[in-house]
Amino acid sequence: MSILFETTGGVALVTIDRPEVRNALDFDASDELVATWRRFNDDPDLRVAVLTGAGDKAFCSGADMRGVGEFYRNLGPTERLRRSEQQPGLGGLTRNMRIEKPIIAAINGACLAGGLELALSCDIRLAADTASFGLPEVTHGLIPGAGGTQRLPRLVGPSVALDMIMSGRRLDAEEALRVGLVSRVVDAADLLEQATELAGLVAANAPLAVQAARAAVLRGLDLPLEEGLRLEQLLAEPVRQSEDAQEGPRAFLDKRKPVFKGR
Repeated sequence: MSILFETTGGVALVTIDRPEVRNALDFDASDELVATWRRFNDDPDLRVAVLTGAGDKAFCSGADMRGVGEFYRNLGPTERLRRSEQQPGLGGLTRNMRIEKPIIAAINGACLAGGLELALSCDIRLAADTASFGLPEVTHGLIPGAGGTQRLPRLVGPSVALDMIMSGRRLDAEEALRVGLVSRVVDAADLLEQATELAGLVAANAPLAVQAARAAVLRGLDLPLEEGLRLEQLLAEPVRQSEDAQEGPRAFLDKRKPVFKGR
């Protein structure tokens, strides 16, 4: 098994366990990750996931070019396009997979090429102070083909994104924080603890509210403000009618922690 899956309460810890190749994903590992995300998404007891890489050298260095690169070189352009339109992308999250729950990336080292594209597909990114980030595809005669050209400029703006994409240069953790690529930089020894602590905070909240708020943000990014505000209300109304929406104020008045059931 190349993907480790552990659960504690409502939190799933997903680890890419291929440190000998800097956690690069071959087809088997990518397929395992796809199955893992489906398992996470379908389990009503799991509310948030943390994704990280084994060891302290790399989060994920992208596709394992020894197998994946050769496979795609042997496909014709029509077949490559068909696969890109119908099958989950690298690691599942990058294309053709809809996950309804939040995922936190705990970036513990090099986060490169498809590995960065995988991290960009997560909702929140925490980085170790030893982490580095880059999309070096153009240095190999390729372009970022797992969402990098689309997600990175939406996150950091076109100027920074083009700087990274066209030069292939790496950012260290502090620069990644400065441009908004990650939300927090922590000591490497504390990364997983802080990521799981954050996941625990998310998991403790009302799951329907978390999922609706997440959907409102992500789906509203490409909408004009007025349409986004309408979307917000459309997503908020079912939450207002939920049992959890009654439990929250009741627990507040009773001065106790709410018990949210996701209904």
